[in-house]
Amino acid sequence: MILFILKRIGYAAPVALGVSLVCFLLVHLAPGDPLSAILPVDATAEMQAQMRSAYGFDKPLPVQYGLWLWKILHGDLGTSIATGRPVLSEVGRAVGNSLILASMATLIGFTFGTFFGFVAGYARDSWLDRVASAIAVFGVSVPHYWLGIVLVIIFSATLGWLPPTGAGPQGSGNWFPDLEHLRYILLPAITMSVIPMGVISRTVRALVGDILHQDFVQALRAKGLSEFGVFRHVVKNAAPTAIAIMGLQLGYLLGGSILIETVFAWPGTGFLLNAAIFQRDLPLLQGTILVLAMFFVTLNLLVDVVQTALDPRIERA
Repeated sequence: MILFILKRIGYAAPVALGVSLVCFLLVHLAPGDPLSAILPVDATAEMQAQMRSAYGFDKPLPVQYGLWLWKILHGDLGTSIATGRPVLSEVGRAVGNSLILASMATLIGFTFGTFFGFVAGYARDSWLDRVASAIAVFGVSVPHYWLGIVLVIIFSATLGWLPPTGAGPQGSGNWFPDLEHLRYILLPAITMSVIPMGVISRTVRALVGDILHQDFVQALRAKGLSEFGVFRHVVKNAAPTAIAIMGLQLGYLLGGSILIETVFAWPGTGFLLNAAIFQRDLPLLQGTILVLAMFFVTLNLLVDVVQTALDPRIERA
């Protein structure tokens, strides 16, 4: 297992380096001047040159990338052009909020997706299967930003049960695990959970249907094992793939929540990316994208390790 983990880390290192290079180049190749957000309209050429020198934009791109990568390796993501605050503190707070929201959405989606998947898998070609499959198709088909707006109209504007935006009372930028803050996370978490719920439900349905037709299940039933005992074996065989899908969905939600966080004004990475794009804040944009990409790489590594721990056949393969 230790050798397997070291090999996976070795595979992840060049991927992380490549991601950093792509992140750096994509942001720099985008049109527009990043200093236009802070320079006055009547800024002199000398003032513009000073600002470019201060942020290192006067150097060639390879030199800029080398300096940027060196600072990152020392824990320095730079300084935000728009706010003047360290990018690491801005991104750290936003990542924490996004991770809370994405984890809550993944938990809801995995719970209901697994339930609907097992129901559909055990009741293949019945009305229960059709209902569960219809819910799964709805989950992967409906635009989640549209669903978020609909939920806000129903539960906030019409019924007044839940707050429409923010992470806490009085526009708080931090979420805490208490009943008051739980009301603020319910709508965005439910909205984000429909896609992973649909994906996991369809995956588990296919897995359960395939496992139930395998020879070892028939042998277990022939030996007189109870249906609950058979169910435990089905869960054990379906778990590695389901957990891998759950891990990938968590990464997708963390990196692709910009629309949901904008609709609900949730102070996470999506909301931060939206602001950085419109303000042309290169250091903040690069830092946020890089942190999200590294999180996804790390998450894939963890999923591989967990899969191998649950199913040793993967390691032998």
